Amino acid sequence: MYSLAAGIMAALGGQSQSTLQKLEFVSFSKVNITDQFWKPKIDKVATKTLSACIYQTEVATPRIKNFERVARAKGEQHEGIFYDDSDVFKALEAMAYSLKTHPSAEMEKKCDEWIDKIAAAQQTDGYLNTWYTLKGLQDRYTDMSMHEDYNAGHMIEAGVAYFNATGKRKLLDVCIKWADHFDALFGPGKKHWVTGHQELELALVKLYKTTKNEKYLNMADWLLSERGKRLAKGYTWTDWKDTAYAQDVLPVKEQKEITGHAVRAMYMYTGAADVAAQTGDEGYVKAMRTVWEDVVYRNMYITGGIGSAGSNEGFSVDYDLPNEHAYCETCASVGMVFWNQRMNAMSGNAEYMDVLERSLYNGALDGLSLSGDRFFYGNPLASRGQHQRREWFGTACCPANIARLIASLGDYIYAKSTDAIFINLYVGSNTSIPLTNGEVGIKMETNYPWEGAVSLQVDPVKPAVFAVKMRIPQWAYSKFNSPGNLYKGSSMGLHAYTVLLNGKEVIYQEENGYIVINRKWNKGDKIELNLSIGVSMMKARPELKQDYGRIAIQRGPLVYCVEGADNNGKAWNIIVPENTRFTVIDHKVQDEIVKALSAEVPVVTVGSDGLSLKTEMKKIIAIPYYTWANRGKNEMQVWLPVKIADIKINY
Repeated sequence: MYSLAAGIMAALGGQSQSTLQKLEFVSFSKVNITDQFWKPKIDKVATKTLSACIYQTEVATPRIKNFERVARAKGEQHEGIFYDDSDVFKALEAMAYSLKTHPSAEMEKKCDEWIDKIAAAQQTDGYLNTWYTLKGLQDRYTDMSMHEDYNAGHMIEAGVAYFNATGKRKLLDVCIKWADHFDALFGPGKKHWVTGHQELELALVKLYKTTKNEKYLNMADWLLSERGKRLAKGYTWTDWKDTAYAQDVLPVKEQKEITGHAVRAMYMYTGAADVAAQTGDEGYVKAMRTVWEDVVYRNMYITGGIGSAGSNEGFSVDYDLPNEHAYCETCASVGMVFWNQRMNAMSGNAEYMDVLERSLYNGALDGLSLSGDRFFYGNPLASRGQHQRREWFGTACCPANIARLIASLGDYIYAKSTDAIFINLYVGSNTSIPLTNGEVGIKMETNYPWEGAVSLQVDPVKPAVFAVKMRIPQWAYSKFNSPGNLYKGSSMGLHAYTVLLNGKEVIYQEENGYIVINRKWNKGDKIELNLSIGVSMMKARPELKQDYGRIAIQRGPLVYCVEGADNNGKAWNIIVPENTRFTVIDHKVQDEIVKALSAEVPVVTVGSDGLSLKTEMKKIIAIPYYTWANRGKNEMQVWLPVKIADIKINY
């Protein structure tokens, strides 16, 4: 009989036991974050954000009630949308992460309560989906666009997270039972299937890593191999007309361009990277690099956001990046963090972490309010006052998604190989990292992103030889270009970096975007990296017509904007000449003190006759993009005209 494992081995040409993974990221559960920028946000997620998620899941919407209805088996009706189960699982995953950073008996009790209800809704054969169980199990797996596999993927991620956080297996066992049920139905020699909304692929790799059962890795690989073959295999149970919407035009290994729904794409390529890292399949790697270049070189906002079009919640054509009508879903930026972490792990190349950092500090972080209980679904780069943060959404994927990202931030800071430690993000924290030559304690202190000084104390349990590699962000250079030269920056202040070891200059190498210090380390050795943060005036490629004649302001990893709340209610009448010099000031936005930028620039106002325009020099304030819209509805712009001829004033 043709086995699934044999089929995968044949497809990989016998490479399945090889590995491409060069780096292993240190788990957030082993990283203690002390950072003045991120720790308050992690604290707020553990309290405000998760409280909002729990209230919306239990009280304000019927999400948990649907699981209860299934368990009662009294013929009750399903309420809500067919993918609402996934929001329960994402919230549960975030709650699991918070138990590591903020242990709470009350939160753990709530998790156990939810898990009991989820387990009670599982069918005897392993199937679990409240929509079809309440509406009619005869229709299950008849339409791949109905998110059955997407919901289950998020359930698996939650089950793995909760097992890792508590050691409790109940939800993990529910996930294993579902995965075995799915594997019994689909695969070589069984039924064909294409995931309608990709997510299950990456989740199955997590399940494989947790259980060591290769069946789940093979299933993830097979699901990826099914894409692009739907018409040939006679799929008839979907109503999609545009197969590019779900990245289903070509097999994954033949894909060269980014298409369709942005979140689906990010989850799929993250899953492909996960599979490639475990199997050594170069076909995935080649395709992902090509598609990554298409995203980052031609289809990424300066905030690291992706997916410009609201019509498909995704991509349109190259260089189509409108500002006021940008879709830029929060979940897509979260997906960019996932995907770029995996690309860095396979390659050891820092450019992926540069993109990750851009998405994290701007496109993703903007999705969460400073208060922790209001959210953006889309993240525009300009507003005339029509945008506001909301308590919740009908489709509520974004709140729990940004919550689980921030709660697990420690996952992205440190990585290691057998003989090297990688410092990928500059976040005040401490951890212990096992290398071949022994355990190494690491303590990082910094006021990043407001300041560029980083102190790294290295404490091996015994003197040992290994390398420490610290990423030098692209913005640290006086003139820097984003990958593919989509955005180019010139400095309005000194950009440079210096490196000291135990207070003295040290010889280091530069490799793949990292400085590398390879030596025999002793307890108490200290590296001091100083990244001199200046203000960069960013220009876009000419193909980005929406940004022609305009500049964006960046300081360190943060993109800035002007908001009406700081500028007499207006943001569309400001001109910022290319030679503008900004002063860095402490500025309060809601309850957060940020480093804002101030300058005297031309401001256009309408004369008393209502017809003439008057230009005068006025002081303006620019704030970090992630902080806007925390003071109510008002105007905002990221890209600002450098000449009066390019201003778009409508009052």
